Amino acid sequence: MKESHIRNFCIVAHIDHGKSTLADRLLEATGTVAERDMSEQLLDDMDLERERGITIKARAVRMTWVAADGEEYEFNLIDTPGHVDFSYEVSRSLAACEGALLVVDATQGVEAQTLANAYLAIDHDLEVVPVLNKIDLVSAEPALVKAEIEEVVGLDTSDAIEISAKTGVGIPALLQAIVDRVPPPEKGRAKLRGLLFDSWFDPYHGAMIIVRILDGRVRKGDRVRLMRQGGIHEITKVGVFAPQAIDVDSLGPGEVGFLAAGIKDIHEARVGDTITHRDNPCEQALEGFVAVKPMVFVGLYPVDSNQYEALRDAIDKLKLNDSSFSSEAETSAALGFGFRCGFLGLLHIEITQERLEREFGLELVTTAPTVAYLVTRKDGSTLTIDSPAQLPDPVDVESIAEPWIAATIHVPADHLGGVLGLCEDRRGVQSGMDIHGGNRAVVRYDLPMAEVVYDFYDRLKSVSRGYASLDYEPLDFRVSKLGRLDLLLNGERVDALSVICHSDRAYRLGKELALKLKKIIPRQMYEVVIQAATGSRVISRETVKALRKNVTAKCYGGDITRKRKLLEKQKEGKKRMKQVGKVEIPQEAFLAVLKIGG
Repeated sequence: MKESHIRNFCIVAHIDHGKSTLADRLLEATGTVAERDMSEQLLDDMDLERERGITIKARAVRMTWVAADGEEYEFNLIDTPGHVDFSYEVSRSLAACEGALLVVDATQGVEAQTLANAYLAIDHDLEVVPVLNKIDLVSAEPALVKAEIEEVVGLDTSDAIEISAKTGVGIPALLQAIVDRVPPPEKGRAKLRGLLFDSWFDPYHGAMIIVRILDGRVRKGDRVRLMRQGGIHEITKVGVFAPQAIDVDSLGPGEVGFLAAGIKDIHEARVGDTITHRDNPCEQALEGFVAVKPMVFVGLYPVDSNQYEALRDAIDKLKLNDSSFSSEAETSAALGFGFRCGFLGLLHIEITQERLEREFGLELVTTAPTVAYLVTRKDGSTLTIDSPAQLPDPVDVESIAEPWIAATIHVPADHLGGVLGLCEDRRGVQSGMDIHGGNRAVVRYDLPMAEVVYDFYDRLKSVSRGYASLDYEPLDFRVSKLGRLDLLLNGERVDALSVICHSDRAYRLGKELALKLKKIIPRQMYEVVIQAATGSRVISRETVKALRKNVTAKCYGGDITRKRKLLEKQKEGKKRMKQVGKVEIPQEAFLAVLKIGG
């Protein structure tokens, strides 16, 4: 295919604005998938994506279409996620495209992630084509939404495409607009240069890599070098997705496809690397992606300690497929050997845990999420910690700084009061507010990240009846009155249940957590004392009463001293049991930490 007839584009939108449905209609209209093989969310091939109705992984697919000029064009579509926790997937996809379809729901208008994704596309110098979806609905207001896009995003909407991804209205016009408005790839040079923008592990072929070829051509049998990693490999398979994997002879300038090169060490196929020929290499590697910085950290531990090796291998394979989370080994007195993992948000944690359990057959325990704190010691040295267990002795600590984020919340004006109240309750500082179209508010707040990672998103949806949308970006570190809140079971600290919190909220959080654990921890044959403490000061206590066996049941009368003797014997037995007994902490106890602070 000539470079002038290739169009590389992605679809970006807020979650639930019809992005995956539009991808289905494009596949249908171009004849890429036969009508009998069509299904909803065709590109969302993970069970999790279908169950939740969201896109988690970006997917590349090749389509061909005959335009109005009678010429055949090759479309490389990259379907991207919409949730804020997967914005890294979006940024990777944009690096492989020349254009982006910005899909906006004609009934809801511009949402937080619409704005964030539009700016990401503009930052990558992409041609952004505004698309208004769901115009077939009675509540659609395309004129108002166009005005809102111009006012909030700053894009000209005079030639915006109005479609209904569900019914197929406007799809031919959109395909023609892609030909007319998305620029073709730049003419490539002779020496091979390809951008590795995604990868996954295949048990037969090793690490499979998805590339966008910028210059040159790659064929089966070529010996190539990954420039940043330095490894040399022979290409054993070249193909494209349409949407099933199809082998092709080669990939040329502007084309998107996948390569297999027998890469068994999954650490060699790193996203952002540049692929070139071994014997005729290009002079300079392509600029990779900005290294992702995890926002939230949790501990992942196998329920069965024998699964530790399997968990390590599973994490390595998943990191190849999702390079936006990090991991390092750690140990816990309560949970044994596990990994400290960094993620972009709570949904990212939840999805990754489910993928590890489903795809690799693991049973996992997840600890309470924390953020990275900057600790300044009294000797002037600084330390970055992401776990309460790493916090130095309070005597040696001069100050603790926590990360703050700049949050943008889009909400109907009717629900503005509840949103403002929630942000103030979470120690937020308002930085701005705009009203668009009379009934649409954009609220900007600076918030501590630690207050957002628990149940902020759920509470936001609750106070706004589901209408509010949230986007955020890292801001800076600010010093706060922070300390560690410990949970003790029968006097022993459970490090996996410790949290770092603001001193003003320590009492409330400690009491809530102790009450929740009292309900969750099963009763034993001995009394279990639950205490919440800051330092050496106990701020809350709850008791799980012991199960009692009726040891006097066999006494049918006689002196009371006989019953008393049996009861005393039972009492001594319970004391000994308490000394050697181990309290089994169920997974719900660790999940309870996620729900405190509401």
